[in-house]
Parts: sequence; structure tokens; C-alpha cells
Amino acid sequence: MKTKIQIQLSFMMFLEFFIWGGWFVTMGTFLGSELKADAESIGTAYMTQAWGAIIAPFIIGLIADRFFSAQKLLGVIHIFGALLLYLAGTSDDFSQFYPYILGYMIIYMPTLALVNSVSFNQMTNPSKQFAKVRIWGTIGWIIAGLLIGYVFLWESKGLLGSTFTMTSIASAILGVYSFTLPDTPPPAKGQKSSLRDILGLESIGLLKDRNYLIFFISSILICIPLAFYYSFANIFLNEVGMENAAGNMSFGQISEVVFMLLLPLFLGKYGMKKTLIFGMLAWALRYALFAYGDAGSSVWMLFTGIVLHGVCYDFFFVSGQIFTDSKADVKIRSAAQGLITLATYGVGMLIGFKIAGSVVENFVTPTGHDWKSIWLVPAGFAVVVMILFFITFKNEQVKTEE
Repeated sequence: MKTKIQIQLSFMMFLEFFIWGGWFVTMGTFLGSELKADAESIGTAYMTQAWGAIIAPFIIGLIADRFFSAQKLLGVIHIFGALLLYLAGTSDDFSQFYPYILGYMIIYMPTLALVNSVSFNQMTNPSKQFAKVRIWGTIGWIIAGLLIGYVFLWESKGLLGSTFTMTSIASAILGVYSFTLPDTPPPAKGQKSSLRDILGLESIGLLKDRNYLIFFISSILICIPLAFYYSFANIFLNEVGMENAAGNMSFGQISEVVFMLLLPLFLGKYGMKKTLIFGMLAWALRYALFAYGDAGSSVWMLFTGIVLHGVCYDFFFVSGQIFTDSKADVKIRSAAQGLITLATYGVGMLIGFKIAGSVVENFVTPTGHDWKSIWLVPAGFAVVVMILFFITFKNEQVKTEE
């Protein structure tokens, strides 16, 4: 892959995740503080990610793979998305905001597959080259959080609606920029396909493997505590008085990069089972730290909970992607990855955001929320999932790329 193309793809990834991280992390705080939405409404807003993940395979399978070059569809989506983000940020109440963000997430989630397609199409050795491009997406997410928390101070000023303006501009830039990317023609142009092909259901046979079935179910269940973090961590940190919460949460993505590098070592030394358990244990520990931490003398507990994101995400979800790849035949690997993504970010997160909104609403107090009781719910749930997984899953050694 030529250096020029690598730079092009890296900038594409940077903008793709700068856009998402620039409004998604603080959306709950924006809705609660500026639009006066309740916790259940906030959970409903975050459920749009899950609806987008569920609908994404249809958009990719029916449209992107058959009719349009990936980079052109990416451009059209981000230009239209820029308008939706701007309108969402200028909404006066939740009923006005929700249709815009729902529409946006339905068209945004497929772009995660599109940017991968554009990248892979230009690579001669994706297993070695993709990480160098994809890491710029994580950097984009981090930069967005640092700008919001440390540069513009939009949280402390009550101006989080500005995050939608900022990401709207970035979306428009990526939309125009996409038309300059290398051509990625539709791979299945002129081919007929069934619903089974579009949803990747040919990989459903993997569930006949008892170990993979246990992993698959556990992946859906662990998304329930995951949803609590995505939807309410920023609200929590602001409410307990942590300054520059969005900026501080960026350290979670920094740890994600670090633990991504350590993951092959853990898999090689401890095997798949222990690595996945480390990930689930990290979720429980993170929420326990949130439950008992504060912005005063115990602020270290809050920071530790944030930094644990690398273990939480990499050791379970990235390990799970590697496990899925090792289980699937080469012909169904893409379908298998699509199926696990649909199950986790679609079904699992849909359930999780709904439960998170109901739990947080149940612990509203006259002065805010009973956060200790709230965080102990996902902590306990993660422990239960971990114990069931420990009892039922047999350890496996998985080969990793050198």
C-alpha cells in the first residue's frame, strides 16, 4: 500500500470516528441538562445505535454491495448526515431531537462497514496494514473528547449542543472528501442474493459448536452492562462534579490502544477463556469503582474506572472477534463477523440501553441520582455473566498474527 493511500485512508478513519465520538459520549448529558429529558428518554436515544446496527446489514447487502461504489455512498451518507446532526443539535426538546438522531444512526452505522471496505480494497496484506489505518479512528475519537472537555469547555458552559455543530462540519468535510478516495466498486454487482446472504445467516452453523454458542450468548448479555457506560457515564461524571469529564473519558480510548497491543500476549499466555473472563471482570470492577468513587479524595477510583475501558473492550469484544475468526471457515468469516456484530451492537445493546434507562430512572433523587445503587446493578450483572461463562466455557488456544 502506497504512503499516499495510507494517509488518505487514515484521514478518512480519523474523521469517521471523530464524528461519532464528538457527540455520542456527551449526548446523555446534553439531553438531560439542556433538553431536560428523563433517563428513559436518554436510554431511548442511545438505542438508536442498536437500531442502526440492526438495519445496517440490509443497507450494505442490498445497496452498497450491489449498486454503488463504497466511497461514493460514504460521501452521500456523510453529507446528508451533516444536515441531520446540525438539526439534532438545534432541537428544542426530545420529541424534536429523537427523529433526527434516529435517522442519523440508521445511515451512520453502515458507514463503519463502508470505511473498512474502502480500506481493505487498497491493501495487499490487511492483517498487517489495517491496524496502522484503523488506529487513526481511535485517535479521532480521543481528539474529539479532548476538544470538548479541555479546549472548548462545552460541558462546564452548558453548550453541548455545539458538539453537534462541530461534528456536522466534520461530517460535511468527510462527505466531500470521500469522493476523492480510491474507487471501491460494488463487489456483488449484478448478483442475486437472499435474505440469508444479506444477514450473514450462513454463519449460523457456528452456533452448533457448544463453546461458541456459550460465547455468543455471553456476548449479548455482557452488552447490557456495556450500555450503562455508553449512555450514562458522562452524565454521572458531570453530576458528581468531575471537571472536563468528556476529556477525561478520552483516556479510556488511550488505554484501548495500549491494551490492544498487549492482547496477543494475554491470548498466548492465558488462552481465550481467561482473557475473556479478564474482560468481564473488568466491567464489574469498573462499575464497583464508579459506585464507591467520588470527585474528591476518591477521584482516583473514577479515573481507574475510565482507564479500565481498554481491558473491558479489548479483552472481551476484540478477543471475541478473534475467536469468531478462528472458528469460521474462510468462506464465511465476513458473514460470521457480521452476525456477532448484529448480535452485540444490535440485539445486545438494544436490550442494554432499554434496561439502563429504566434502572437510572428508578433511582432518581431530589438532588440528582443514587449513582451507587445504579452502578451496582451492571456490576452485579457482569459478575453473574462471568460466573456462568466460567462454569460452562472450555478453554481454547487461539493462534494470533505475529
